[in-house]
Amino acid sequence: MYIKKTISDAAKIAVIGGGAAGMMAAAKAAELGAAVTLFERNDRMGKKLRITGKGRCNVTNNCSFDEFFANIPRNPRFLYAAYSNFSAADTISFFEDAGVPLKTERGNRVFPVSDKAADIVSALLKKCRENKCEIKNERVRHIIAENGIIQGIETSSRKYDFDTVILCTGGRSYPLTGSDGDGYRMARDLGHKITEIVPSLVPIVEDGHLCSAMQGLSLKNVKLSIINNISGKVIFNDFGELMFTHFGLTGPLVLSASAHMRDIEKGKYTAEIDLKSALDEKTLDARIISDFAKYNNKDFINSLDSLLPQKMIETVVSLSGIDARKKVNSITKAERKALVELLKHFRIPLLKFRPIDEAIITSGGVDVKEINPKTMESKLISGLYFAGEIIDVDAYTGGFNLQIAFSTAALAAENAAKSI
Repeated sequence: MYIKKTISDAAKIAVIGGGAAGMMAAAKAAELGAAVTLFERNDRMGKKLRITGKGRCNVTNNCSFDEFFANIPRNPRFLYAAYSNFSAADTISFFEDAGVPLKTERGNRVFPVSDKAADIVSALLKKCRENKCEIKNERVRHIIAENGIIQGIETSSRKYDFDTVILCTGGRSYPLTGSDGDGYRMARDLGHKITEIVPSLVPIVEDGHLCSAMQGLSLKNVKLSIINNISGKVIFNDFGELMFTHFGLTGPLVLSASAHMRDIEKGKYTAEIDLKSALDEKTLDARIISDFAKYNNKDFINSLDSLLPQKMIETVVSLSGIDARKKVNSITKAERKALVELLKHFRIPLLKFRPIDEAIITSGGVDVKEINPKTMESKLISGLYFAGEIIDVDAYTGGFNLQIAFSTAALAAENAAKSI
């Protein structure tokens, strides 16, 4: 068991970045007796955290160990020690102990009962202040190291001496919140390799104008598949909610799908939506026959109100190849079969991701081969630790990315605090 240091021999730790990982790291290290200074360039802490989950903040996912790692497509093994040390259960206890009651919703997603992300930020700040963590609203420019050992940091105004540094500056998504990739530069300056930085959990631009004709329409309980046109393989397959926009597709299903797509380019990927996922083709055909009987003397375009949302009808009619003004009682079996095929396999060619500043997270970062997974310490610079999105790990939506931030931060803090 680690024994708290006295003030005289306490580790002097700089935590760079006042987001989810930074505040957790600062709170945990200070709790263990370290003299912690948290540096945040913004005038207030947790700017990005305040807008996560549409302002509700999905703090973690209360699922099994295996399910947690099934939701981490990039470098999951690297996180085994961190998650074992500080799991979803620990995150829940942390916030409830700080006075924020939590609730578990569909898909094991955990939110504050208040549905206010600001309460999560306040709890982290409360823990920092209770443990006498000093907070400075200064921008760190450089991390100072000599002979492979941390010496301190340099801000816009002065230099500070520190024994250890925990770098928690996030990625490059939502740059207006301060996540502009500054941490990648600082890590690179110290010799670390930064893997390719690409958007993840990001809306997708269509190759064409199908979606723009239906913009604003949300679909629930549909099945989305992403097909790699080059290999012919389905690389993503799930049920849920998506939305058509002026540029293409967004929504929870689409954001999760984007994490599976590498090197997106024109012609490489197609989104396929099963608009009637609860019905097999035979049952759907029977449903259409029933609707056509009900609208026996109507034009085709006026017979689909019970089957489709209004915003989709014109697009579906156009793609079906059936004359919009054809009476439904004269539609052939072959035409009906083509309509069933279209509804079960509604295809949208994809072009590219939206800009990285619209991504929820970034994929890529400090190469995990250069970080000790049991401590989060750099293998290149003694006394340098990493936590959160700056590391080359990422997950799907559902609270998994915030849990990664909390787990890596807690492990980094514990090891930094007892390193002196």
